[in-house]
Amino acid sequence: MGLFDDLVGGVMRSALGQSESQLLPGLLSQLLGQTNLGNIGGLLTQLQQGGLGNEVSSWLSNNPNLPVSADQLRAALGNQQLQQMAQAAGIPIDKLLAMLSQHLPQAIDNISPNGTVQEPAATPNDGSLANDAGLGDIGRR
Repeated sequence: MGLFDDLVGGVMRSALGQSESQLLPGLLSQLLGQTNLGNIGGLLTQLQQGGLGNEVSSWLSNNPNLPVSADQLRAALGNQQLQQMAQAAGIPIDKLLAMLSQHLPQAIDNISPNGTVQEPAATPNDGSLANDAGLGDIGRR
């Protein structure tokens, strides 16, 4: 298991009732801050420019979310962006793509209730996703 899996799993267990799709935007925002995409808006722009405009529009609308496959994400994002994201997350590209294809549509839908993305609030970043997720003190007691 990679760091991103550990964080997502740990956050899931501690987030009393919150679904992965509700937690993903904050984690994704932290991750994207370490890439050329910068934030979730940058990710969505790249996806739209990469041919996934209909999918992104469905996530932002009140219509049903169109699914997206790992192959579609790979084609839209390109190797450089995927390598940056996977490296920042500490997981292989294929695992990252699988997670994004499964959770990204609902996550974007959750943070765009009025059709506009509401970026998660910025938190102080010491460079550790574990600390940002509130898991930094696990095992120190």
